[in-house]
Amino acid sequence: MRTYTLGEFARLTGKATSTLQRWDRTGVLTAHRTMTNRRYYTHDQYLSVMGLPPQPATAPDKRIVIYARVSSRNQRDDLANQERFLRQWANARGLIVDEVLTDIGSGMNFKRKNFNRIMYADDIAQVIIAHKDRLTRFGYDWFDDYLRRRGVTVTVVNNEQLSPQEELVQDLVSIIHVFSSRIHGLRRYAKEVREDESLPHRTRPDQSAN
Repeated sequence: MRTYTLGEFARLTGKATSTLQRWDRTGVLTAHRTMTNRRYYTHDQYLSVMGLPPQPATAPDKRIVIYARVSSRNQRDDLANQERFLRQWANARGLIVDEVLTDIGSGMNFKRKNFNRIMYADDIAQVIIAHKDRLTRFGYDWFDDYLRRRGVTVTVVNNEQLSPQEELVQDLVSIIHVFSSRIHGLRRYAKEVREDESLPHRTRPDQSAN
């Protein structure tokens, strides 16, 4: 069964480490202890805290996957760096990665092949990502909650170096372009309405002089 350190468990559940320590002392949620007396938690405890149903004792068909994403093909080196770092991170925690899923595309594009594979797969137990924006640029909390309700844990390593700032700039420019286009379209539509002589409510120049 997968286990989590105190810090990892706090990030996954959204609880403060001080809260988890207090729960441990008062018996609300008793932590397990390593041989060096460090707290750790099981995946069953995670499911309990999040109000999710327990998983079967054995689930051989459930897999752990790594998900990595970059915006453009010229960032393939960044994609390889994500995969390498996340494999090392998983190996250090005794996690066996079954598959690496990657996408090349904007974090605002919800039609990414492997992004949707994760959203609808029934055989994934855990997804490991380098940073929240690798999964999605906006609305991460909604997608995280959706996956948790499907029994999928998203583990965010929070490595800022694997979240290229230039991608954020590109996505912001895309948003500005979309809204700019809409504003331009509305202005053009308003101009066409003003100039449409077939509209009965239009006041013509010769009428306005009276």
